[in-house]
Amino acid sequence: MSATEPATAPVHGWAGAAHGPVTAVLHGGGPGCHTTSDFAAVMALRPQRRWLWVDLPGYGASATGQPAPQRSVTAAADGLAALLERLGTERVAVLAQSYGGTVALKLAADRPERLGRIVLIGSQPTPAPGGAGPLRTDPGLAVRARTEYYGGDGPSSAKTRALLAELEWYDATRIPEPTVLARYRASTTAGALATAHLPAPAEDLGPVLGTVRAPTLVLWGRHDPFAGPDYAAALADALPRGDLAVIGRTSHHPQAERPATVAALADAFLTDRS
Repeated sequence: MSATEPATAPVHGWAGAAHGPVTAVLHGGGPGCHTTSDFAAVMALRPQRRWLWVDLPGYGASATGQPAPQRSVTAAADGLAALLERLGTERVAVLAQSYGGTVALKLAADRPERLGRIVLIGSQPTPAPGGAGPLRTDPGLAVRARTEYYGGDGPSSAKTRALLAELEWYDATRIPEPTVLARYRASTTAGALATAHLPAPAEDLGPVLGTVRAPTLVLWGRHDPFAGPDYAAALADALPRGDLAVIGRTSHHPQAERPATVAALADAFLTDRS
């Protein structure tokens, strides 16, 4: 981030091909989440794509300086729009996890000219998509997990592994130690610690989902503890051009646990011209 950019600006980088259509990659909202941790395996499996990875305000590389004053979907979407404008990217596809997917939907509703196809993984932009209900959801889970993680004696690598095992991976025995360490370190930067106890983003995008014209694939882990496949189906139905894919034996981060499957599904959807 340059000295002339605001402290709340997203931090970005490039991976994969040097030329071609751009796919922006956005991380989730859990402690220590950042894009190169959340999506490194998927990006590595598709080096022919031009990946623009983005750490939203308060996360990853963007949290190493002055913290964002709030964790806000609207502020993050505005920051992403400003970044894309500054980079001169006219229209990008998006691959996003959880919080990042909600940010993408907000931008798609506000600035539809900026986004093409979207793949959302485990995103919950509204409590009850399309007025559906009752659905299997746990709306307080993210707040409880963050409070426990940063409470007591504070973060630790053991707490990081426990969080990933409980909420993000179906098979905890397969969690790589480098992933644990990357998430732990990102959760303990000055910026991450300063924003740890701020209220979670509370914007309800339900009223604008019907305006999102971008083709959108809702991709879901069968055992996601935050919400079940019934929520994912309702979300896909609430989007005018929504589609759905559910991956078995995965939890909230299928892109980390089953990167080959996610890479194949995302690649097929993002290159679909129908």
